[in-house]
Amino acid sequence: MRRAIAAAASTGALIVVLLAVKPHHSAEPIAVPPSTGTVPAPTQTVSPGTGTSAARTYTGTPADTKYGPVQVSATVKAGKLTDIKVLHMPSEDSRSREISAGAVPKLTKEALTAHSAHIQSVSGASYTSQGYMQSLQSALDQAHG
Repeated sequence: MRRAIAAAASTGALIVVLLAVKPHHSAEPIAVPPSTGTVPAPTQTVSPGTGTSAARTYTGTPADTKYGPVQVSATVKAGKLTDIKVLHMPSEDSRSREISAGAVPKLTKEALTAHSAHIQSVSGASYTSQGYMQSLQSALDQAHG
C-alpha cells in the first residue's frame, strides 16, 4: 500500500513539473524594432517604374492597442500584396517583445498568402493581431482608394 501511495505521489509531482516547464522553440525569434514613442503618419512611397505594374508601398495608420501601437507598411504590385514591413510593435517589456516576435511572422505569412488583412488572429497575441490587421487594412485602403 505504501509503495502505491509513493508511486502515485511521485507520478503526480512529475506531471506538475512537466506542465510547468515551458516548451523550447527551435526557431530563432525575429527582432522587432523597439517603439520610440513616436509613430509616423501614413505615407505612400512609389517604387521606380511606370504604370500600374509598379510596386507601391503604403504606410498604414498606427493602431493603438492595450500594449502599445502597431503599425505596418504594405507593398502592392499589380493589385496584389507583395510585402509587409513592421514599423512598430508592442515592445515595452520582454513579454510584449516575445509575443510580437512570435506573432509577426505568422500574421505576415497569412496576409501575404491571402493578399488581404482579413486573416486569423494568432492565439495568445490577440491585441497584436488586431492592431496588425487594422494597420494593414489602412495601408490596403490607401492602395485601393
